[in-house]
Amino acid sequence: MRRKIPSNSALMAFEAAARHGSFARAADELALTEGAISRQIGRLEAFLGVTLFERAGNRVRLLPNGERYAAQVRETLDRLERDSQYLMGQPGDGASLDIAILPTFATRWLIPRLKPFQERHPHITLHLAERMEPFVLAGSGFDAAIHFEHPAWTGMRTHRLLHEVLVPVCHPALIGGRDPAAALDALPRLHRRQNPDAWQRYAQQTGIALTNPAVGARYDLHSMQIEAALAGLGVALVPRLYVEPELAEGRLVAPWPDGILIAKTFCLILPEPIRLSEGPLQMFANWLIQEARRHSPSFD
Repeated sequence: MRRKIPSNSALMAFEAAARHGSFARAADELALTEGAISRQIGRLEAFLGVTLFERAGNRVRLLPNGERYAAQVRETLDRLERDSQYLMGQPGDGASLDIAILPTFATRWLIPRLKPFQERHPHITLHLAERMEPFVLAGSGFDAAIHFEHPAWTGMRTHRLLHEVLVPVCHPALIGGRDPAAALDALPRLHRRQNPDAWQRYAQQTGIALTNPAVGARYDLHSMQIEAALAGLGVALVPRLYVEPELAEGRLVAPWPDGILIAKTFCLILPEPIRLSEGPLQMFANWLIQEARRHSPSFD
């Protein structure tokens, strides 16, 4: 069945005119005459059966229906442009994967490990996009997600990767020669905004007494907490897997026990079983699972 979609020329003329609030400026942007813009928008209005602009002499004003439609058209054109650029930037035999991922997991764990995968599969281009909350994978435009285990992924294929075991870390200068348990209560504590009770739960689990465990600066991302800890601003309760290089180098210290009971689980989420996935996604999924097992064999 033939789709009822306006022409690209009409949509581009309308979006430019709506954005500028002027047919003349839209004409300049698109290298057309003002009359051509007016005719394209007139055809679009006739196609839709809706008036999009109010015209008064040489002046135009976008009507409410036009404002809503302009936002939708702009989003569609932007996505079409991004998708086209992705394809244009690939070699002829290449493939691309769009992966939704937690931002700190991407920067602190995945990206530092990607080079061997790219060397083994140079024809596969990975596009990573930040997603902080679970979402509906079907129809999202993503091939897969790397996120926490969550009921929102019901119906998807989830593969456990790693535990997010939290541990307090700080700059070594903050500890000095003090007893670690006493120092932890005395030092400023850094919080992740999404887990406001993490320090309280940590104290309950470990038996370390903390006065006012909710007091302290709050940050949106674990990566922000880590940078604050490196700057000597306090003690950050962060996943151990994010700070292993800094701990090995002595840039951070962790003289306190891990918070085993407040761990979460990172998962790879796929729309279908790995064996049924297309080649590039299958290669990435298998590599990622193997890399996670190499780092932590607990899910074998």
